[in-house]
Amino acid sequence: MSSALARGPSAQAADIKPKVAISAVPTFDNALSKGFSFGRVAVLLGLLAVRFPELVAQPVLTLQSALPVVAVVQVAYVVLCLPAAGSQQAKAAKKARPGEKKKPEAAGTSSVVTAILALILAAIATPFVHALFILFGAPFIDHIYHTFLCAAHFSLLGIFPVIYARGLDSQALVAVAGLTAPLDETLGGLLGAVLGAWLGAVPIPLDWDRDWQRWPVTVVCGLYAGSCLGSWLSGVVFYGKRLGGAASTTKEE
Repeated sequence: MSSALARGPSAQAADIKPKVAISAVPTFDNALSKGFSFGRVAVLLGLLAVRFPELVAQPVLTLQSALPVVAVVQVAYVVLCLPAAGSQQAKAAKKARPGEKKKPEAAGTSSVVTAILALILAAIATPFVHALFILFGAPFIDHIYHTFLCAAHFSLLGIFPVIYARGLDSQALVAVAGLTAPLDETLGGLLGAVLGAWLGAVPIPLDWDRDWQRWPVTVVCGLYAGSCLGSWLSGVVFYGKRLGGAASTTKEE
């Protein structure tokens, strides 16, 4: 303590690193990005509507065949619409004031590499999502492949864009998990997928004796509808707003 006092207030002040608020993830401000962002929602929901009868009849085959299509759509979405973690666009976005929608202009070539890495990390996260589904009531022994494919679709829709835009920034990810990060398309898609999957599980135990009540049909429908709606609302209507307080939303430069 004596040594700290001897250093004086000026030396102590020098040790304090400046902190900046974690910013919302912007989208590129061009016609292609805006059109693809809206078109992605239409494509995903349209794919779900068209293949709903197949999903009810053969959920495993339908989810398996749809997975690469959804992956291509999501990769194209993040590359064309979102700044990659660590890119110049992302760094410029961090300098914007909280609540200010300051968008970058274009994506760099490193976006494709970042998307591939984020896709790998999302795939690694899938078994953990599978375990969470089981903890929240999914079948433990029966329908293992059903649950795993449902978790894979959840990772693609909710987790993949967050990893692409936030990277492995621990403080940003903690803010996202703690709901203290500002709303944007990535966080809105994740929250919508969680809420949609949870609400989608409600009809399953009801005694209606319908084919579409089988696991995980309604959960898949809920997470797709929730993710698309949450992403759109958070990117257009609630962009930059926070669900939680301002705590734990700063990070060191």
